[in-house]
Amino acid sequence: MNVLDPKDVAHCRALLAAGSKSFDTASRALPARLRPPVAVLYAFCRVSDDAIDESNDPSAALASLRERLDGIYRGSPSADPVDRALAAVVASHALPRAPLDALLEGYAWDASERTYPSLSALYGYCARVAASVGVAMTYLMGEREPLILARAIDLGVAMQLTNITRDVGEDAKRGRIYLPTEWIEARSPRDLRLDRSVRDATRRLVDDAEVLYARALLGIPHLPADCRTAVRTAAYFYRAIGRRVRAAGDDGVTRRQSTSGLEKAALWSQASLDERFARARVLHDPVLPEAAFLLR
Repeated sequence: MNVLDPKDVAHCRALLAAGSKSFDTASRALPARLRPPVAVLYAFCRVSDDAIDESNDPSAALASLRERLDGIYRGSPSADPVDRALAAVVASHALPRAPLDALLEGYAWDASERTYPSLSALYGYCARVAASVGVAMTYLMGEREPLILARAIDLGVAMQLTNITRDVGEDAKRGRIYLPTEWIEARSPRDLRLDRSVRDATRRLVDDAEVLYARALLGIPHLPADCRTAVRTAAYFYRAIGRRVRAAGDDGVTRRQSTSGLEKAALWSQASLDERFARARVLHDPVLPEAAFLLR
């Protein structure tokens, strides 16, 4: 079962368009051969996140999603169009299961409102909910070299750190704190305020993301030529949001930063231009220890 049904793909694309404008825009730069499987991967991410987040019993929801993955990887998916489409993608692209299992575990951590005392603990979370997707995307592109996958992990973690710094206030309203708790004074989401500790923690995460973006960009020239601009564009979109958080005084509490359509167009053009002059470099940095399990 490795032929995608156009109706299933259309269903997945609708979920992508509704769920993430930045990701949807960046995905349009992907080659035509990758747009359907990427839309399918995103759709599974979306429906599995919703299934756990909206459940009264996240553990039961996680078990149900793992059963769905069992069927998908056996080649006997449920009648759900996302499951049928993902089974076809798994078969046609030899997509390993480990990143998807890690993704589901990260969603379960969200539902349990887990907090992260240290940067290393936060990396473990980011590895599951974001780097896992980067690894899966790289497999869809046809690349399996460990050091290139390590750079995809860097990019996924950097993007998630950007999301965290942008959404500090929104997350607190939902009863969640992702800033490392040993860095801040607030002991619960309802206590979180835009104090110095929160500004400092936000700044540190923006700075850390910048380091990871720089490392991730070194891996892009090693990807298939028809994928590079899209990945660079996605990196530029998210990095720009982090820089806006920094320019706003490291405030992710009272306002939520975003980029306009005109800014996205400019970043897309810049990514295309930069890609023309990018040169492949030797990759030395190993995978983040907290995400090494994704490569095993």
